[in-house]
Amino acid sequence: MRKIGLALTLTLLSAGAHAAGCATPKTAFDQVYCAGNLFSQVDHDLNVAYGKLKTHLNPATKDTLKRGQLSWIKERNDQCSKEDSTGFFVNLDCANTMTTDRLSFLKERERECTSTGCVESKIGGR
Repeated sequence: MRKIGLALTLTLLSAGAHAAGCATPKTAFDQVYCAGNLFSQVDHDLNVAYGKLKTHLNPATKDTLKRGQLSWIKERNDQCSKEDSTGFFVNLDCANTMTTDRLSFLKERERECTSTGCVESKIGGR
């Protein structure tokens, strides 16, 4: 059985995590719990934003978005996780930061689509 490890350095937690008692995690397990909860929320928000953006796109541009998203997922995974002989390791701070940045990108594209029109060259980018 492979071990799964989590490496993280927490620099900022959301207000929701703060309300859940994550403002001052006391142990590494508390930090993992809080960072995991934050990642779950940000990942959910990312999926919602992706779905909203798709509603504004034609089939070809949807394909561009999907390719961009898959490329971003690979980049996030490459930068924020590793596997070695002792198991899998995920840096949740890295994953949270990259996911929050991607969420902002998707929301900005959706705002463009609803205000001035979708710019296909931006849809697949970062």
